Amino acid sequence: MQKYLGSMFLIVVLLFGLVGCAAPATDDANNDGNLSEPLRVLTYNIHHGAGVDGTLDLERIAKLIRDSGADLVALQEVDIRTTRTGGIDQLDTLARLTGMHGAFAPFMDFQGGQYGLGVLSVYPIDEAQPIVLPPGQREPRSALAVTVTVPEFGRVQFVSLHFDWLQDDSERYAQAVALNKALDGASRVILAGDFNDQPGSRTMQFLSSAFTNAQKPAHARFTFPSGSPEREIDFVMFRPMGAFVASAVVLDESIASDHRPVLAILEQLP
Repeated sequence: MQKYLGSMFLIVVLLFGLVGCAAPATDDANNDGNLSEPLRVLTYNIHHGAGVDGTLDLERIAKLIRDSGADLVALQEVDIRTTRTGGIDQLDTLARLTGMHGAFAPFMDFQGGQYGLGVLSVYPIDEAQPIVLPPGQREPRSALAVTVTVPEFGRVQFVSLHFDWLQDDSERYAQAVALNKALDGASRVILAGDFNDQPGSRTMQFLSSAFTNAQKPAHARFTFPSGSPEREIDFVMFRPMGAFVASAVVLDESIASDHRPVLAILEQLP
């Protein structure tokens, strides 16, 4: 099932309704003191399905998602019925190929269709709303917030994001500030996406004051460019801080996109 979202200029009011109704998750960790069952979160900038080999192939993207065992997937650079991707609905296609529920939010109209980001979830999507962010110089920006109910975790707000990529970080930082403000009041949040910034930047330092980063191994943390990665710009972050035991790995996929995917494992503390 795919949820389509309408005009992005009406969603600020809708978003506050979404955030306001996000109740804190109940503590469903096992009573014997063990950790809960892990939640597997994947983030992947799929480059509209176009690999570095020049091949447009959603089947291999879907296979990677299935093989990862991800419960929640944040996707960036998704096309819906654009000319460059043959007029297909990429989010709907990936939802069908993976057997997951899906939601899409556009950045903008593009080549006869739309370009934006999406979410896939093994759990039914209770609500889905885009969050309009300050625009970049080259294109508009948004994030997509969905609410799902996860066994042992309760209600979780899962957010797919894609911040501005220009070297000047002014718009990227403004987008992070706006996103954090929009999510104020939501108690259990997971951010996942292409942050287009690296650890130690002011954007990441700002977000780290409110969210915990699922750390990757120091020797294998780079995600871009996929063929020979030298930058860490794709992350999974969460709050409340200290609520989970979390780790992340960069998956060894160098062809299907210009980014490598990141898989995070979150376990709720008792």
